Amino acid sequence: MIRVGMGYDVHQLVKGRDLWIGGIKLQHELGLLGHSDADVLIHAICDAILGAANMRDIGYHFPDTSAETEGMDSKIILKKTIELIATKGYRLGNIDATICAERPKMNPHIPAMQQCMAEVIGCDVDQISIKATTTEKLGFTGRQEGISAYAVALIEK
Repeated sequence: MIRVGMGYDVHQLVKGRDLWIGGIKLQHELGLLGHSDADVLIHAICDAILGAANMRDIGYHFPDTSAETEGMDSKIILKKTIELIATKGYRLGNIDATICAERPKMNPHIPAMQQCMAEVIGCDVDQISIKATTTEKLGFTGRQEGISAYAVALIEK
């Protein structure tokens, strides 16, 4: 059996926070605001994976009201998400994700993001597709107020 899930996440850009995207710390004057490390890409991917397995979302499994998840490294959330779907007999087929940000430029960092997440998941780098785009200076992303990410995940039993 194969199933597909879709995920979306957004976080506000603020001063005084590190910028973590795809498990990689990027050098930037702003970081993403959130209860965990606010890795918008990993959060969208986890929601896609959980949705494909009909296992709700990351907020259900890793609530932003919990002291245990405060400041949590999103790579831990990704690893636990893969472990959660395994309890239902699923494994990852592939991921296709898009990061929406004006700055910093994401393309130079995509191979490192793919490698990092492949190691966390325990899959081949080729199973993780990441793309980056801008919103042509439109909306909150274009005004550099936040970063969003979309993801689709295929899982198989």
